[in-house]
Amino acid sequence: MPDATTTDATPLPAVVLVDDHGMFRAGARAELEGLVNVVGEAGDVDEAVREIARLDPDVVLLDVHLPGGGGVEILRRLATEAPAARCLALSVSDDPQDVIAVIRAGARGYVTKTIAPAELADAVRRVNDGDAVFSPRLAGFVLDAFAGIGSGDGSPREDDPELDQLTAREREVLRHIARGYLYKEIAQRLGISPKTVEAHVSAVLRKLQLSTRHELSRWAVERRLVD
Repeated sequence: MPDATTTDATPLPAVVLVDDHGMFRAGARAELEGLVNVVGEAGDVDEAVREIARLDPDVVLLDVHLPGGGGVEILRRLATEAPAARCLALSVSDDPQDVIAVIRAGARGYVTKTIAPAELADAVRRVNDGDAVFSPRLAGFVLDAFAGIGSGDGSPREDDPELDQLTAREREVLRHIARGYLYKEIAQRLGISPKTVEAHVSAVLRKLQLSTRHELSRWAVERRLVD
């Protein structure tokens, strides 16, 4: 892994930028300088898979629409050629079909190109730490499709005994954890205290037999209780 450190010797996440517009890649590289370590770039599917497998970055910033099959094709091939790769979709598109397709294919999150550089760097760090990250306005329908709260059509599932263990409030907290929100943010959104959020998370972890918040986030997004 390429070495790069911040002033306090904390390693910066190594990132590969995948986008078919060279000017965007150059601009993103410049804006992210000092926030992440951009170790490589790619402009199409074949080049992206090759560079990701070669460089083994911490996080891949992945555009959705690319020559040669797009982000979904890259994710499909990475499942075999670089299965440890963590991809964060970064796209101008906020079309639900695009978002759901890349998350279904294995992306760890989805943010739009309107995101500020500091927020994008934070999203990269969170994905590197195991969180799932979405732009807030995209999170609702992503959760409906992937967080295991419903069947994808808005109706509750009736065939999940693990999820059935959770109270309504615990499910609300689970929804927000899957979106990547911090305890303080969840507390503000639900009108409860951060300590109460922490208590709910502890209860969910115990019921699902998980150990950490990051494991819970992965469980909620990756389990995909969708018919």
